Amino acid sequence: MQNVKVITGTSAAAEAAKLADVDVIAAYPITPQTTSVEKLAEFVANGELNAEYIKVESEHSAISACVGASATGARTFTATSSQGLALMHEILFAAAGMRMPIVMMNANRALSAPINIWNDQQDSISQRDTGWIQLYAENNQETLDLIIQAFKIAENENVLLPVMVNLDGFILTHTVEPVEIPEKEKVLNFVGQYEPKHAYLRPEKPMTQGALGDPEWYMETRYDVQKAQDVALNVIKDIHDKFAEKFGRAYGNGLIESYNIENAETVLITMGSLCGTIKDVIDELKAEGKEYGLLKIISYRPLPTEEIKEALKGAKNVAILDKDISLGLDKGALFTDIAPFLKDKKTVNYIVGLGGRDIRKANIKEIIEHTENEAKDTETKWIGLKE
Repeated sequence: MQNVKVITGTSAAAEAAKLADVDVIAAYPITPQTTSVEKLAEFVANGELNAEYIKVESEHSAISACVGASATGARTFTATSSQGLALMHEILFAAAGMRMPIVMMNANRALSAPINIWNDQQDSISQRDTGWIQLYAENNQETLDLIIQAFKIAENENVLLPVMVNLDGFILTHTVEPVEIPEKEKVLNFVGQYEPKHAYLRPEKPMTQGALGDPEWYMETRYDVQKAQDVALNVIKDIHDKFAEKFGRAYGNGLIESYNIENAETVLITMGSLCGTIKDVIDELKAEGKEYGLLKIISYRPLPTEEIKEALKGAKNVAILDKDISLGLDKGALFTDIAPFLKDKKTVNYIVGLGGRDIRKANIKEIIEHTENEAKDTETKWIGLKE
């Protein structure tokens, strides 16, 4: 019998960390992720989870505690958002460079100033070059499923990189949805035990971690992280396929997910919860005899460029929706990363939803209409901008 709970995205994240039997949790509150670490504190206090729960004084300390714990061979988890993720910036590089398989949930939220606690994706996009794998969830079920897979991806001995699972603040973190909670034994059988080989503090076999990398060797360490990201493309797909086989839920090929793309000349691309709204619009227009498609990016780092090109080979117009902005360039990150691979198509960039601005069905229809009939190639248009 299925165990289905109606829960928020933050609760789904906490359930996933519990199912993966994490050893160490480092916790510092920030809206809108706080309820995830509160839920984990409840699990530990109730004896449902046997983990070391470390209360720290900042997000910088939270990720530092995770690096230290991971270096001893512990399976570690933390969660943050927005300014908290920005405060972690220095140690995010350290975690990736030291090849620590930490898993973190990030509740996507705008960055100040002005002060804004609502959703966009500028926080995680700002960390795209730290070396972390970045995955984006569309809904609460996918949040739970991605975090379970994230531990197995991060701990793969050919990857050994930290993984950040992103979900849209408030839209998912504070909205309840039915989420199937798998049996813990089944999850542990899937994830397996973390058996550290390169990072483990043993007195009988001492090693140095986080050592100086002088000009003679620093470039090689960055190259190794890049190669691990390359390897992760196939590892993510393989783990997704095994997850789908074991738990009966699939998300495209684990890297991208296409929706009604086969007969569509105009395709929209984006990440996160906005994909659900776009699917509803596509269904409505399909009922009117109009064909449009969606390409959902699940893995932003590594970015599966070959899969994206293959999925879009039949498209003529591509609308790329960004919940972020590269100021000074007037482009979003997704557009900047993907458009260069689509020279044979009209590509248009839409900046949407910054600071929690609603993105309604009418906005999606406006984007489709503009892409097909008015937009110039590589144009950027801000949707919903007040005059």
